Amino acid sequence: MTESIGVTIAFAAGVLSFLSPCVLPLVPSYLSFVTGMSLEDLQEGVDRRATFIHSLLFVAGFTGIFLLLGASASFLGQFLKLYEVWIARVGGLIIMILGLHLAGAFRLMPLMRERRLYLHDKPAGYLGTLGVGAVFGAGWTPCIGPVLGAILTFAASQDQFWYGVGLLFVYSLGLAVPFLLSALALDSFLRVFGRFRRFLPVVQVASGVLLVVLGLFLVTGTFGALSGYLARFTPEFILDRI
Repeated sequence: MTESIGVTIAFAAGVLSFLSPCVLPLVPSYLSFVTGMSLEDLQEGVDRRATFIHSLLFVAGFTGIFLLLGASASFLGQFLKLYEVWIARVGGLIIMILGLHLAGAFRLMPLMRERRLYLHDKPAGYLGTLGVGAVFGAGWTPCIGPVLGAILTFAASQDQFWYGVGLLFVYSLGLAVPFLLSALALDSFLRVFGRFRRFLPVVQVASGVLLVVLGLFLVTGTFGALSGYLARFTPEFILDRI
């Protein structure tokens, strides 16, 4: 049950990263850049097969980077397993600080600086799209950075190596699924975005609150207790599959 809650939090963090002011408004630009098509062609659905393949490779690029980061964080956590209680507490405190920064309680200036790598001309072909996705994954922007950093810290505090890696994979899915859906229906995405954009600051605050709550559970050591409490309200047929 504890693992399922962690997975849910990681996926929600990925979706919130997609909805952040750093990513959501730039989705059409990313798609146009990696496909080499104009925005008009993408809206009209010209060559949907190529668009989807490029989108998949872009997603695979940043997923690979996130998995490497997750493996590194999990390995460090396993290496320092004797201090796992303190790792969880210190990690929880770091996550809370990142959450408060994201919610706007205060600003950590190092996190406000852009660390993205800019490519003026995308390398040709599908391999180039994979590289662009990797560059995106290696970026450290003011919005996605704190959330990604919190998931990495959470992964480092886990007992199992592959569970920590899995958290980063699930986080990537949360970011990738809406991106792929947007690629398949860009015209619908632009219409929805026009109505949704005024809620972007609210999404950023919600992301910060989610991180603060997660950090608080880790600092107080009540994450396992929360799992046990929620298990009481979970149907048995679901518990049998967890």
